[in-house]
Amino acid sequence: MCGIFGFIAKAPINSESAKSTLEKGLDRIRHRGPDGSDVWVSRDGLAGLGHVRLAIIDIETGAQPMSSSEGRYTIVFNGEIYNYIELRKELGVEHFRTQSDTEIILHAYRKWGSACLERLRGMFAIAIWDAQEQRLFLARDRFGIKPLYWAETKSGLYFASEIKALLPFLDQRAVNNTALADYFTFQFCLGEKSLIQGVRQIPAAHYAVVGSGESPQPRRYWDVHYNIDYDHTEHWFRERLVELMSDSVRMHLRADVEVGSYVSGGVDSSLLAALAREQRPEGRFQIFNGRFTDGPDFDESKYAKALADERDMQLHVTDIGEQDFVDNIAKVIWHLDQPTAGPGSFPQYMVSKQVGQNIKVVLGGQGGDEIFGGYARYLVAYFEQCIKGAIEGTLHSGNFLVTYESIISNLETLRQYKPMLREFWASGLFGERDDRYWRLVNRANTFGGILNTEAMDQRATMAEFKSIFWGENVGKESYFDSMTHFDFKTLLPALLQVEDRMSMAHGVESRVPFLDHPLIEFAATIPADIKFKNGELKRLLKSVFSGHLPQAIRDRKDKMGFPVPLNLWLKKGGPARDLIGDLLGSAKARSRPYLNPGMSLDAVLDTQSIYGRNLWALLGLELWHQQFID
Repeated sequence: MCGIFGFIAKAPINSESAKSTLEKGLDRIRHRGPDGSDVWVSRDGLAGLGHVRLAIIDIETGAQPMSSSEGRYTIVFNGEIYNYIELRKELGVEHFRTQSDTEIILHAYRKWGSACLERLRGMFAIAIWDAQEQRLFLARDRFGIKPLYWAETKSGLYFASEIKALLPFLDQRAVNNTALADYFTFQFCLGEKSLIQGVRQIPAAHYAVVGSGESPQPRRYWDVHYNIDYDHTEHWFRERLVELMSDSVRMHLRADVEVGSYVSGGVDSSLLAALAREQRPEGRFQIFNGRFTDGPDFDESKYAKALADERDMQLHVTDIGEQDFVDNIAKVIWHLDQPTAGPGSFPQYMVSKQVGQNIKVVLGGQGGDEIFGGYARYLVAYFEQCIKGAIEGTLHSGNFLVTYESIISNLETLRQYKPMLREFWASGLFGERDDRYWRLVNRANTFGGILNTEAMDQRATMAEFKSIFWGENVGKESYFDSMTHFDFKTLLPALLQVEDRMSMAHGVESRVPFLDHPLIEFAATIPADIKFKNGELKRLLKSVFSGHLPQAIRDRKDKMGFPVPLNLWLKKGGPARDLIGDLLGSAKARSRPYLNPGMSLDAVLDTQSIYGRNLWALLGLELWHQQFID
């Protein structure tokens, strides 16, 4: 795990200027690589590559930038290739000078070109300069676990692991209004966009080959296809799932340093930690949890403790309070690059800080909800289909059975989601499936009079939403698959942004075993009536692995998702309210074109629900404006 930065100039520049440029970019991402750094400049002065290193595999000889033996190819790479041992054998061990996965990529690219990406199993952002062709190869892993941004300027093309490294080289800084509409709709941006005009990302599962003076044209090299397998029984799917999960965890434990795990107290992270402990029963296994000191509604540590006690793990619990928020929220937004995916980034930042004081590598549970159906809104949408089906006399919707009898026992899960139900059913009841899911995920409707709707056009956002929801790789029969596919392609990359930035802020590598492409490809073929039977969230995953989890976790009906008591702090008054009032009440903040000029700040602060995210969206955006635009 590392940070990368580089450029292709429009005209050759001298070596000293090139190195100075590289160091300036790396200075903003040195937190990603506290174990070393280096730069490389091409002989012709057209290209430069820089790297900061967090040493995980081949600690002694795996430094970057790394060049091939004949000097044609030079690489910088951020991530891990988990099947590097197998690829090393396939490519011929006699060709290698190091034990690193970086050299594996270098040899694989030399042999197979861009097709090498199909053989890589892992998380990665790759840049390879071909001195002979004078072209740069940029690539990103299948799921967008590792970030890769780029920007074109008057002097050339720049790329980096984080947006902040590009800031000194931009010709101008301005907000991307189309991305801003995405943000207020979903609290993340769709596709290649970032909140800064001219700064884009190589999308997940894409690569580009670019020369001096050219613009990257990303090409897709992989996609997930929901080709439902009706030929096998549920028993077969269950056995195959056990095999693939076990193999993914085994691969993700490969490292030359100690590996631990985040454990929120939910099913996904707890299961991964349990499976990892089974594969590494000897010695200590450290797990990390965070809790707020504001009461049981914001504390899941008892579930993490139950797992630690049952599996003989060493549990570290981070206590988080209001003053921690005041002291760290600006740092959180700086490291995020742009606000995204709700307030959970703040407690993850705090927990990652403690991780970094103990170990370098942890497993995380991202991906489980999107693959196996863990979000309450799936049940909300499914519930509406039950009512609609009963009224219309239709017992099937997609490839799962819809009946009142099948769903009643699982409605208790929605106890905390009454505000969502009220908003969802306020308009458009029984409408088309894409319109109904749009209403479920569209947060712009919930801001009331806070936003200046004339300054925000959602038409492009809605069109992009529909193109993903009705993607060609998803069958139109299954509502469940369409919903999970949209979240897999959009929400998941946003959550992975949080996972990457909050861990790397403290020099920690976070690995996500659910996002192993053999597992993803398999899960996409499972019929929805097996994954989500009777509307039970993550039904297949929980039933297959129930024996690996403590009773307390197995019996949970709530899904907390690391809630932050931000709105609770506002209502009681104190340092958090003072900070937010000063930030959002300033003349500069109130002049932002996306805010309603007549907005009452006190009304905003006083009307937020306990778990509402609107205030977080405004606060994060204002801090980002100050740090990245102003």
